[in-house]
Amino acid sequence: MPLQRRLPKRGFHSKFKIKYSIVSLSQLDALDVTGDINAEVLFRAGLVKKDQPIKVLANGDITKAIVLSIDKISQEAKAKIESVGGSVSECNSI
Repeated sequence: MPLQRRLPKRGFHSKFKIKYSIVSLSQLDALDVTGDINAEVLFRAGLVKKDQPIKVLANGDITKAIVLSIDKISQEAKAKIESVGGSVSECNSI
């Protein structure tokens, strides 16, 4: 019997899965950036990798109003940003 039939098969791994760089609200609050926050600003701050899409999650709190343009954001994070006077725009670059 061939080797590939003798070895156990372990799950499924999609080659089309999108891996996001995760950024939390507490990391955004710690940034000393004025103006728009986009992928280039986050890359220069060392929070994300260059070629990965970005997703913002609602871990922590935010205290300042920011203008954010990223790939994806959770609904709770969007609500927290808009509650302090900020704005969010999703630009799907993927």
